[in-house]
Amino acid sequence: MVTARATATFEPVGRSAAAARGFVRDTLLGWGLPEVVDDAVVLVSELVTNAVVHAGTAAEVRCLRESDTVRIEVTDRHPERGLPSLAHVPAASSDRYADPDGEGGRGLLMCSALSTTWGVEYAAGQKTVWFRLALPAQQPGTRYALPSLPGGQLPDAESPVRVAVVQLDEEGLVRSWNADAEALLHHRPEQVLGRPWAELADWPPTGPSLPDTLRLARWEGTFAVRRADGHHLDVYALQVRVRDSHGTPSTVCLLVREADQGLLRSPGTALEKPAAVEPLDLLVGPAVPDDLGELLQGIVERARDLLDADAAYLMLTSEDDTEFEVRAATGLAATGRRLAPVPVDSGGGRLDSARLPAVHEDLSVRPTAAPLLIGTGLRSLITVPLKVEGRLTGSLGVAASAPGRFDNEDALRLQFAADRIALALESARLAELERLRRGSLSFLVEASDLLAGTLEREQTLALMAQMAVPTLSSWCAVYTTGDQGSPADLAFVLHEDEDRIDPLRALLDKTPAPAGELTAGAHFWTAPLDTARTSGQADSPELAGLLGETVVLPLAARNRVIGLLVLGVGTGQRLRQEILELAEDLSRRAALALDNARLYSERTATSQAFQRALLPPELPKIPGIEVEVFYQAAGEGNEVGGDFYDIFPIREGTYGFAIGDVCGTGPEAASVTGLARHSLRLLAREGLDAPQVLTRLNTAILDEGPRSRFLTLLYGELTPQQDGSTALSLVCAGHPLPLRLRTDGQVDQAASPQPLLGVMDELELTAEQLVLQPGEVLLCVTDGVTERREGLRMLGDDGLAQVLTGCTGLTAGAVAARVQRAVERFAPEPPSDDMAILTLRVPTQRQG
Repeated sequence: MVTARATATFEPVGRSAAAARGFVRDTLLGWGLPEVVDDAVVLVSELVTNAVVHAGTAAEVRCLRESDTVRIEVTDRHPERGLPSLAHVPAASSDRYADPDGEGGRGLLMCSALSTTWGVEYAAGQKTVWFRLALPAQQPGTRYALPSLPGGQLPDAESPVRVAVVQLDEEGLVRSWNADAEALLHHRPEQVLGRPWAELADWPPTGPSLPDTLRLARWEGTFAVRRADGHHLDVYALQVRVRDSHGTPSTVCLLVREADQGLLRSPGTALEKPAAVEPLDLLVGPAVPDDLGELLQGIVERARDLLDADAAYLMLTSEDDTEFEVRAATGLAATGRRLAPVPVDSGGGRLDSARLPAVHEDLSVRPTAAPLLIGTGLRSLITVPLKVEGRLTGSLGVAASAPGRFDNEDALRLQFAADRIALALESARLAELERLRRGSLSFLVEASDLLAGTLEREQTLALMAQMAVPTLSSWCAVYTTGDQGSPADLAFVLHEDEDRIDPLRALLDKTPAPAGELTAGAHFWTAPLDTARTSGQADSPELAGLLGETVVLPLAARNRVIGLLVLGVGTGQRLRQEILELAEDLSRRAALALDNARLYSERTATSQAFQRALLPPELPKIPGIEVEVFYQAAGEGNEVGGDFYDIFPIREGTYGFAIGDVCGTGPEAASVTGLARHSLRLLAREGLDAPQVLTRLNTAILDEGPRSRFLTLLYGELTPQQDGSTALSLVCAGHPLPLRLRTDGQVDQAASPQPLLGVMDELELTAEQLVLQPGEVLLCVTDGVTERREGLRMLGDDGLAQVLTGCTGLTAGAVAARVQRAVERFAPEPPSDDMAILTLRVPTQRQG
C-alpha cells in the first residue's frame, strides 16, 4: 500500500540530474528514511542523466512510500533504450541489449545491482524504469529523533479534506493555484495569478514577517487568508522553498483548514510545547562577531553545559559541500589526533546520515557511527544538522560518557536551537570567507612585493619565514636542496616566540630532513615529534606545547625542487584548509624568488670572478715614490668598468703606470680594459718606448673590429733618481691632462693633449719628459672625476685644480682621499660614471 508519494518533472538540461538528486534526497529524508537515501540518489542520478542528457527528453521522477519498501520511477519519452546484457546472452548479437562496458544501459545494470527489485514498463511514446529499495530494520544503538504525532491532532476524515497548493515566485507573486485552493478560498485562478501573496494573507503582526518566512527553507504555522467574500479563513500552512531545474527559487505553500492541521504538521512542531520542554539558547552576545572561531567555541561549550554533557563539537561544510570540517570542539582535546574532515554523505553506514537529528544511545555497539569519537570513551551522542534554505551547512554534536544519556526530547531541543543559529552561523562563515579571501589577496600581494625587492639569498630565506610566522603558523623552517639527490639542508628557522627558536633548531638538526622528492601541495610530517619522543624530550620544558600539526610544502621552481617550506603549530592545534591553500600560494612565489636569488648569486659570482681577473694585482712598492689609487666602477655589482689603471715594473729601476678610460661602462667596456692593460705590460717589457707602446696598442684595438671602442690613455714610465727626484716620460692620448702640485701649492698641467686610441690607423705620438722633485705630486684622473655634475654645474679641470691646491704637504693617500671626497660631495646623487684616481708623490725624504 502506498502511504506517501511525491512527483517532479525535470527539463532536458545538464543540471537536471543534480536537481533530481536533491528532490529524491529531500523527499526521502522528509519521510524519515535516510537509510535508503544513498542508493536512491545514485540510481536516480544515473537514470535521469540517461533521460535528459543521452536521450534528450524530459524526465518525470515519482517517489512512492510503501509499507516495507520505497518505489521510485523515472519516466522518459525515449522508449528505444537497450536492456542490460544478461549472463550467457551475447550482447553483440542484438541491439536490444546494452553493452555492459558502454554508457548505454548502465543505469539498468546499477538497478540490478543495488535495488531489491526493478523493472521496465513501456507505454505509447514513453518508458518507465522503476526500482524498489527495502527499508532495513532499525540498527541497535541509534534512532532518529522523529516523535509521533499526538492522536488529538489528526484531521477529521468525515468531512472532505482540501489541500490548497499555492506556488509563489521569488517576488512573492502567485504563480500557481490548484482546484482545492479555489474550493477552499473561493478565488478563481484568473483572479489571483500574478497578485502579491501579501494581499491575500492576513499575516500576524508578531513574529517573523511574511517576506522573511518565504525565504526560509521550511516553515509551518497558522495565519488567516482573505476569501473572495471578504471573510477570513484560519489556515494551517506548510511552506517549502524549492528550486526548479534552472535553479530559480520559489515557495510552495500547502494550506488546510486549521482544524485539519494534523495533515500537514510535522512531528514535534506543536504550537504549545509541554512545560517540561525548555528551548535552548546557544547564542550569547552578538550573533555575528568578527571572530567566527570564538562564536563557534562559545556555542559548543554552551551546548555541552545546557545538556549536562561531557563533550561537544561543531562541524561546518566545505565550500563544495562534500566534507565536514571540525571548527570547534570541547572535551575532545585528549584524543591527540587531528580532527580530520568527515565526508558528508559517506559515513560508517546509512544510519549515519548527517541530514537528520539522531540519538546514538551506545557508541560501543557501533563505534563507526561516530569515527570522530573513537578512543575518547564517549558513548552517548546527539547529532543535529544545521540547514539554511534546505542546504546542509553543518552539524552539531553533543556527547556524554554514560550510555543512554540522551533521549528524543534532548535531540529535538538541540535541533530547535540549531535551527535558530544556522542562519547566523552561515552569515558569519561567509563573512569570514570574504575576509579571508581579501586578506589572502593582500597577503600574497605584499609577499610578492617583498620577495621581488631582494635578490639576496639569505634575505629571501628570512622573508619567507617572516611572512609565514605568525600569519600562517606558529613556527617555520626552510630547507634548501643542492644537487639532485643530495639531502636538504636546514637553512632558516623562525618561531613566534624568539626564546623557542634555539630549542626548535636543535630538534630539527637531529631530525632527518624531509624527502626532497615531494609532489605539489602540503604533506603532513611527524618526524620532529617522533625524534622528540625517541630522545625523551617530548615532555621537556623546552619543547612543551611546541609540536602540533606540521606540514611540508615543496619549493619548486623551473621544474625542480630547490627547497622545502615547513610550517608547524603548537600542540593540539591544526592547520586549517584555507591556511594550507594560502601556504601553497606563498610557497610557489617564495620558490621562484629563492631560485632568482640563486641565479643572481651564481651570475654575480661568475661576473666578479671575471672582473677581478681584469684588476691589477697588488701595487708594487717603488723605492722613492708614494703611490695611491682609488677606483670605483659604475653600475651595481660591477667591480671593473671602462676606467682602468695599472702600475708595473718594466725593467730594473723603471716602472710603467697607466690610467685610461674606454668609451662606455660595464662589461663591454671592461673587455677592452683587459685588452689594453695586458697589452701595455707586454709591449712595455719588449723594450719599446712610450709612443711605440701606444701605437701598437692602437693597432690591437682597431683589430677588434665591431667590438672595438675608442680609448683615452695616459701612459708613463718613471725612474727614481739618485738625488731623490723622479724622471717621468709621459704620453697623454686624448685623456684628461695630469696635474702637477708643486711644494709651494702651485698647480699646473704636466703634459699636452695628443690623439686618442682606437680611432685612426696612423698616429704621431711623442713622449714628454718631466722631473718630479721631492714633495711634489702628480695627480692622474679619468673623466668620471672632471665631469662630475650637479645640474648644469660641472667640477671640471679648474675645480679639480682648486681641490689639489689645498693638498700641499699631504701624502699620496691623503691627496687621493681628498679628491675622492670632493667628487662625492659635489652632487647629492651617486656618481654615474666610472672613476679612477692615481696619485704619485715624491717624498721629501727618500724611503729605503
